[in-house]
Amino acid sequence: MAQSPAYQRVLLKVSGEALMGKSSFGIEPAVLSYVAGELISAQKLGVELGVVVGGGNIFRGVSESAQGMDRVQADHMGMLATVINSLAMQDALEAAGVPTRVMSAINMPQVAEPYIRRRAVRHLEKGRIVIFAAGTGNPYFSTDTAAALRAEEINAEVLLKATKVDGIYDKDPVTNPDAVKLPKVTYDEVLARHLKVMDATAISLAGDNNLPVIVFNLLEQGNIKRVLLGEPMGSRVEV
Repeated sequence: MAQSPAYQRVLLKVSGEALMGKSSFGIEPAVLSYVAGELISAQKLGVELGVVVGGGNIFRGVSESAQGMDRVQADHMGMLATVINSLAMQDALEAAGVPTRVMSAINMPQVAEPYIRRRAVRHLEKGRIVIFAAGTGNPYFSTDTAAALRAEEINAEVLLKATKVDGIYDKDPVTNPDAVKLPKVTYDEVLARHLKVMDATAISLAGDNNLPVIVFNLLEQGNIKRVLLGEPMGSRVEV
């Protein structure tokens, strides 16, 4: 008997850094292939899947390499980095026979469709994976905020944030062995305690619209599918 997913339409945020693998820069082909496989297993459940990929493996407007640059210029460079990652992800998915569309918030018709909400929803309804590139198209907004915004626009039931850690901790678990995992927190707690989940704008947007956020480990095979089937894992942010 086939398992039924807990959600019909979701938005998945994948960090650009995750695509580096063990490299210090760029895209690791094996990791790209792995992530594509995880997305495909999720889509096979019948879930309508939107994806936002960050650009931190190539360039971020607030990174050290951007110091001294005009912030608007640097942020636009970061948006273009997300387009590169989105095209790479599209290629990996379509090589496996999965129809995929990249929709860009910055108009570049030679490489991606322009982001139009109704068209994006129609692609999802037809079973295509939709990758939202170039953030919100505006400087000063992170790809976390873009993910929360696109999730609301497409009426996603949940925002999934796939990271390198298995949830939300009271402090950085990498540098603090005594860090405590928080299975469930509210939007207000995330903001008040400055928990490193998503930036404040993204959490505020999700909270204002009661959009649940689930943070989980991308690097454990099958986790995306488990989350979609409703298995308890990672950490959940909600009211």
